[in-house]
Amino acid sequence: MFEVKVEGHFSAAHHLLNYEGNCENQHGHNWKVEIYAQGKHLNESNILIDFKILKKELNKVLDKLDHKDINELPEFKDISPSSEIISKYIYQQLKKEIPQLSKVCVWETEKARASYWE
Repeated sequence: MFEVKVEGHFSAAHHLLNYEGNCENQHGHNWKVEIYAQGKHLNESNILIDFKILKKELNKVLDKLDHKDINELPEFKDISPSSEIISKYIYQQLKKEIPQLSKVCVWETEKARASYWE
């Protein structure tokens, strides 16, 4: 099995719904996002998927989140946009274009991350 990973970043504000504590207030993060692709077979160039494709597709999704209030985006209407939900959203958006996608990790800080995979 082969696995490749690329990283991206975005900055955005959010607040958690149905939560008691500091995170119920609007605040921001500089998120790091890692996406992983896996597969058993390489193409004629001996690559699983071109890093350029992964970066391009990831940036398309992250551009929709960057410098936004995530709670105000239609995709997150009435949903608490936790890092878990953001990782699932990114996964679902990318899976449409990257069939080899295996996992998305969203880092709120350098010590805290949430992941989503199917």
